[in-house]
Amino acid sequence: MSLVFPHTFVPWFRAVAPYIHAYRGETFVIGMTGELVAAGKLNAFVQDLAILHAMGIKIVLVHGFRPQVNEQLHAKGHAALYSQGMRITDPVTLDCAQEAAGQLRFEIEAAFSQGLPNTPMANAALRVVSGNFLTARPIGIVDGVDFQHSGVVRKVDAAAMQRAMDTGAIVLLSPFGFSPTGEAFNLSMEDVATSTAIALQADKLLFVCEVPGVREDESDPESPIRTELALAEAERMLDGRPAATQPTDVCYYLKYCVRACQAGVERSHILPLAVDGALLQEVYTHDGIGTMVVDEKLESLREATPDDVGGIIAVIEPFERDGTLVKRARTEIERDIDAYTVIEHDGVIFGCAALYPYVDANTAEMAALTVSPAVQGQGDGDRILKRIEQRAKAMGLSSIFVLTTRTMHWFIKRGFNQVDPEWLPEERKRKYNWDRRSQVLVKKLF
Repeated sequence: MSLVFPHTFVPWFRAVAPYIHAYRGETFVIGMTGELVAAGKLNAFVQDLAILHAMGIKIVLVHGFRPQVNEQLHAKGHAALYSQGMRITDPVTLDCAQEAAGQLRFEIEAAFSQGLPNTPMANAALRVVSGNFLTARPIGIVDGVDFQHSGVVRKVDAAAMQRAMDTGAIVLLSPFGFSPTGEAFNLSMEDVATSTAIALQADKLLFVCEVPGVREDESDPESPIRTELALAEAERMLDGRPAATQPTDVCYYLKYCVRACQAGVERSHILPLAVDGALLQEVYTHDGIGTMVVDEKLESLREATPDDVGGIIAVIEPFERDGTLVKRARTEIERDIDAYTVIEHDGVIFGCAALYPYVDANTAEMAALTVSPAVQGQGDGDRILKRIEQRAKAMGLSSIFVLTTRTMHWFIKRGFNQVDPEWLPEERKRKYNWDRRSQVLVKKLF
């Protein structure tokens, strides 16, 4: 058995705790490509799903089966037919798809039924529910091509899925739907997952697929992955370019992420199946492992509420301990909560600042400007500063000032000038700690 070292395990566990709290009770729709199963990664992936479920997340899992269907077709000597990136499902292909779906559901349910000691599945007792949750309609004839038994989602029985998840079950969907007359249609995993996420108004839609995410430079395969992409920018990326037809093209998945976000799903993700634990890394770390598409209207920079007191304390405590910030009592933060601005990502507070006006002196103090070390260097400090400046201007004040012992140069680079402590408003001067010898910096707003 490997040793667990407290000096690494305890800080890590504390770091993921805010995400555990934030996502408890939320609904995730997860689209898993058939390539993940073909690569032999199903058991590890199911173990990660079991961890998410244990953390209180409601899960709908949608599996794909492209390689499995193609394997069945090859065994029968029948060619796989595609047009415009969609499978043409003739009667032979429909039979192969039904066989592949049945086998995959058997394998997935077996994986969820494991309970081996010393694995994440021990004591899990997970229940998987499948059913005819989807109504489909045929694609029909497009540009002269008859797609036969290929279809698209017409309706999702979200209420029935919700009832199943409320009992603690994981809902498993195959890419099949049925018409009101009982006719079966072969669907795409991506369409099923996206339509389901929209119908449930899920908190997240996650695709675990062949592509690692959107790269900073699309022409460079070694370029870093963009961890976050605004919906408007994702829409621009898709505009004016031919529709992606191959699942190895990131835009193939990006179009479904955009569709989901446009329809009210808060966040959609593209994750690499090649990375072990990609799902856990994306959900329980700040930067994640893939690309998240988010509607930029979901404001992450806002004024604080009483519910944010705990998050603010968690952010500023490390800086109070090392002396960067003056210690503030919880009662003081609760009393002054209306003065605080916070910045959050996925419901977790990563930065804050407070604004204390001195109206008679036509100025205000910005205090406790703090950004978590986990996200420093990403511009959150500048965004908080800008919001504080806007709040001060709205009050008609002509300047803001800060007191600092260690971050003087950061403020100077942003337009602050050092002044003598005697400059401070009389009320603030009486509370100035001459032993601490904080530097006073002022920025003019008008």
